[in-house]
Amino acid sequence: MARYFSSVWKIRYFWTHLALSDLRARWRRSYFGMLWTVLQPLGLTALLSVVFGKIFHSDIADYAPYILSGIVLWDFVTASILGGCLSFVQADAYIKQYPHPLAIYSLRTILTNLAVFLCANTALIIWVLLWKPQNFGWSWLAVPTILPLLVFIAWPLATILAYIGARFRDLPPALTLVLQALWFVSPIYFEPKIFRGAGLDALVDGNPIYHLLQIVRAPLLNGEWPSLANYGFACATAVGLSVLAVLVGSLSEKKVIYYL
Repeated sequence: MARYFSSVWKIRYFWTHLALSDLRARWRRSYFGMLWTVLQPLGLTALLSVVFGKIFHSDIADYAPYILSGIVLWDFVTASILGGCLSFVQADAYIKQYPHPLAIYSLRTILTNLAVFLCANTALIIWVLLWKPQNFGWSWLAVPTILPLLVFIAWPLATILAYIGARFRDLPPALTLVLQALWFVSPIYFEPKIFRGAGLDALVDGNPIYHLLQIVRAPLLNGEWPSLANYGFACATAVGLSVLAVLVGSLSEKKVIYYL
């Protein structure tokens, strides 16, 4: 395994170049370019905060950054899952020519989405600084810790899905249905108290999305440190997915070329 990751590191200039190329292609001939990563979530936040704010009788000034944080993370999750399952399929030309470790192609997807996530988060940070400056403090040091957790959760998950997606091309539409269901049972736009009030605590406490969101929301929106339970659940998820990705890769890496 150490040898495998050593091979990944040796060709770091290749997969970083692929990620940067994806970013350039994403906004080629676009007038606003990467600014869309801020404008899109802000526009959706403005709409949803007004609608849901009135439905749930919430203060829009407090509810809007809550929704924005959910949108930014959810966009990363969906892009990583749907893009991850196509990582090998879209890189078939490289895979057929070069015997590089296949995990670099799912890593390429994750790095591209992570760059978008970072840009979108600037809007959230600026919003909180302007509207809730009292929350700024030492607890904000916890916010950057979300980045390695996202990588070590999303990368193995995307790799697993890439192996499955190379064999079964129906995976993307099937995952779209799964993600729609996951959206409704996650505290992305709906506050945890709504789930808890209905006796659905398990949809919060056992949901990795909730714990990842808390690592961002607790410092920015409440001026508090994330709990050890948030980090423990996120780390356990990363370890579990990494072990599974290693097992799937050891069984399937040499077979992928026959599916492409």
